[in-house]
Amino acid sequence: MKTYSTDQIKNIVLAGNSGCGKTTLAESMLFEGKVIDRRGDVESKNTASDYKEIEHQNTNSVFSTLLYTEYNNKKVNILDTPGLDDFSGGIISSLFVADTAVMILNTQNGVEVGAEIHFRYISKANKPMIIALNHLDHEKVNFEKTLESAKERFGNNVTVVQYPVNPGTGFNSIIDVLTMKMYKYGDEGKVDVLDIPADQMEHAQKLQSELIEKAAENDESLMEIFFENDTLTEDELRKGITEGLIQRGIFPVFCVSAKKDMGVGRLLEFITNVAPGPQEMPAPKTTDGKEIICDPKGSTSIFIFKSAMEPHIGEINYFKVMSGEIKEGMDLLNNNTNNKERISQVFAVAGKNRTKIPGMAAGDLGATVKLKATKSNHTLTDQSKSHKFDKIAFPEPKYRAAIKPISEGDEEKLGEALSRLQFEDPTIIVEYSKELKQIILSGQGEYHLNILKWHLDNIYKIETQFVTPKIPYRETITKIAQADYRHKKQSGGAGQFGEVHMIIEPYSEGMEDPKFYKFDGKELKISVRDKEEIKLPWGGKLVYLNCIVGGSIDARFLPAILKGIMEKIEEGPLTGSYARDIRVAVYDGKMHPVDSNEISFKLAGRNAFSMAFKKAGPKIMEPIYDLEVFVPSDRMGDVISDLQGRRAIVQGMTSESGFEKISAKVPLAEMNKYSTALSSLTGGRAMYSMKFDEYAQVPGDLQEELLKAYEAEDKEE
Repeated sequence: MKTYSTDQIKNIVLAGNSGCGKTTLAESMLFEGKVIDRRGDVESKNTASDYKEIEHQNTNSVFSTLLYTEYNNKKVNILDTPGLDDFSGGIISSLFVADTAVMILNTQNGVEVGAEIHFRYISKANKPMIIALNHLDHEKVNFEKTLESAKERFGNNVTVVQYPVNPGTGFNSIIDVLTMKMYKYGDEGKVDVLDIPADQMEHAQKLQSELIEKAAENDESLMEIFFENDTLTEDELRKGITEGLIQRGIFPVFCVSAKKDMGVGRLLEFITNVAPGPQEMPAPKTTDGKEIICDPKGSTSIFIFKSAMEPHIGEINYFKVMSGEIKEGMDLLNNNTNNKERISQVFAVAGKNRTKIPGMAAGDLGATVKLKATKSNHTLTDQSKSHKFDKIAFPEPKYRAAIKPISEGDEEKLGEALSRLQFEDPTIIVEYSKELKQIILSGQGEYHLNILKWHLDNIYKIETQFVTPKIPYRETITKIAQADYRHKKQSGGAGQFGEVHMIIEPYSEGMEDPKFYKFDGKELKISVRDKEEIKLPWGGKLVYLNCIVGGSIDARFLPAILKGIMEKIEEGPLTGSYARDIRVAVYDGKMHPVDSNEISFKLAGRNAFSMAFKKAGPKIMEPIYDLEVFVPSDRMGDVISDLQGRRAIVQGMTSESGFEKISAKVPLAEMNKYSTALSSLTGGRAMYSMKFDEYAQVPGDLQEELLKAYEAEDKEE
């Protein structure tokens, strides 16, 4: 294939609900551009996109797929994306590098859940959007209702460029009000371009006037011309639509039957002639705020937007050339790892088919292999540059599960497989929790993690099972307590002896050092000789005060006492969870000239701390998350009622993009399988996000349940 210049490149992402026809439309686009000589279909499992085994089994997209077609002397890079929100990483990473989104709507069903969700992602990414109304040949088609729902959900910028003459089983004609022609289709998408019939002319002219007015709105000079002439020339109209697309002031509507290849060529013609190219879109910024212009003559920089594992190839990295050009044999610097990387090969990608080419210009999308330490979200540049592009911001995980191999001997294999799966899908978070003694997986939903498990079971041949994830509770205290402990052991020869007296109390940032404590009406004066503040890896602090006077405990034993305390803080006395925010004052004790040693004082410190902790009004703390739920207004009551049953505290409700947004604080312990429950409550129309906020005390009755459960577990072990 030829090498395309920057001004010959268009990058589009196909968006929409699962089953709307994204993969089928991509197939027809490749066929129109003669990149493939025969159109496959999803049912026959032979499309250029959706080529992985799990996608064949489920008959829907699980991964985003890079494809391209050649049309009108342009290269159109196409990103086919999954329609289910569980695989939102695919649409989000694709939008990062695409210049225009093509939203596909199934005209049997109108605007479906996946389309609403994808529209939010497109709006957040601030990308132009074209709407393609698909399945116009179906007997249950409803063009007008779909158009109405599109305006209702996407706003008044939805503007008709095409409408069908005869939607339904006999569908074969489209009227285009941009060209003012009728396109009549025969077999295999063959088209006759005809004049608009007389009985359609009035309606077509009305829609053309609306299109011209909408195009003029986005450019002041065009608005002046429009007011003066009451119309725009074809070139002025195209210019206005391009500007409108970039400003998201117009969402032009096209008509297609992707399965029968009707309207696809005309859609491609519009994309290649009117949709903005990479050099027309706002320049992306680096992490330090510098704009990098999409200039083929600039210094080379590429951004890795996706990484994957392919059989017989290994790691493959998909990139966008952000500036300059990339060529085979070029040495670049990975500015995320500071490793040098050689670009051994450059591929133009059409799904599972990869064509080796000598290089690519700024704005193009491609792939390369055999990079040493490069993955998604990395920036590679000319070695004279050191900038990095902002990372793709993936949504916070919404669903947790713990996983373990059925055979204990597979633990190492499981770890390696999970690393590979995380390499391919950054929305999967894998945590090996020493605290919970579990491997915790976090993802975008139950289906998302079930697909991961399918890969483990079928591709990596590791039998696994999901178990309920434990909650990372924290333990702390609410009042001052004192304890002393003597460790004494005599077993012939040298014995063990250490005695430690300590006071513990809740710690808060900025509190003054103690001068005295009161116990049982008696005052105990304290002199702080040394202070150590330990920032705990799991949050909070331990403050360790040396208040020993008169040498009752030798200074060399104080680190051993701290070590004993730290052991108990890592495995809290109540439930074995991490403890935090405690101040410990060691103020007295006893030694033996022969039998005292480090182990004796470590054990004395550990046991004294445990005893004091249990007397200090101990409390279990639980993780609280900020929750945002976007829900249709008619399901609001059901969702709030469900949240209240999960101990959530609703913080507020606002309207946003036609949805109600509920903001709440909710304990993580109550969010197990929430994505499944929310989908059931709202027919899949709601979406939500969660982010850790703070730790808060659990209610008393729940604390009692947790203590009993821990005691029972402890006895079993």
